[in-house]
Amino acid sequence: MKFFSVDSPLYRFLSRLWDVVQLNFLWLICALPVVTFGASTAAAFSVTLKMTQDREGYIARDFFRAFRENLRRGIPLGLLFLAALYALYLDVQILGAAEAHEGLLLAMLILFVFVFVMAFLYAFALLARYDNSLTATLRNSYRIGIRFFPRTIACVLLCAVETGLFLWNRILIFVGFLIAPVCIMLTISGFAMAIFRRLEQEPGAVSNPEKLREEEGE
Repeated sequence: MKFFSVDSPLYRFLSRLWDVVQLNFLWLICALPVVTFGASTAAAFSVTLKMTQDREGYIARDFFRAFRENLRRGIPLGLLFLAALYALYLDVQILGAAEAHEGLLLAMLILFVFVFVMAFLYAFALLARYDNSLTATLRNSYRIGIRFFPRTIACVLLCAVETGLFLWNRILIFVGFLIAPVCIMLTISGFAMAIFRRLEQEPGAVSNPEKLREEEGE
């Protein structure tokens, strides 16, 4: 029956769902040592960026190749991300316990969240696609976030909705454990790939986008 053929929407959906489950499992296992969180996340983004273009091959093979390639640069980015996330958590705790200057603390928290999102939202996708230093990756992520601010806000809101759905009840929490991180990475990758393609078509862009390096003087 055509409904169950390899070209049917159902088969393509189930195939993509299985790819997401596999990738989520690989990401989780390789991120568990904590120190390799950044390399694992960059490797997952390497695959999800290809998924947005229907260019992914064997999930495990592509993931582990990208994991090895991003190990050196991914470790410091991942540790910096986790440190910033922990600092954000402490800021929220301080605000909740504060008995004075709540307005100032809230303003500082909003500013911290803004910088955090701009610096890290596209950082792992940039690390997965381009060959840049840690500071250049964070700076480029921030620049992209500011330049494409409406798209960035749309991406953040969509990721927030996905997170809320996966936390809705126990069943969805279990489903989220299986697929949520990669689903959010896919969402970010969809926005990021559209932006990357636009930037790569601008005058002065390098001919090899897979190994883009920041131009001198920028």
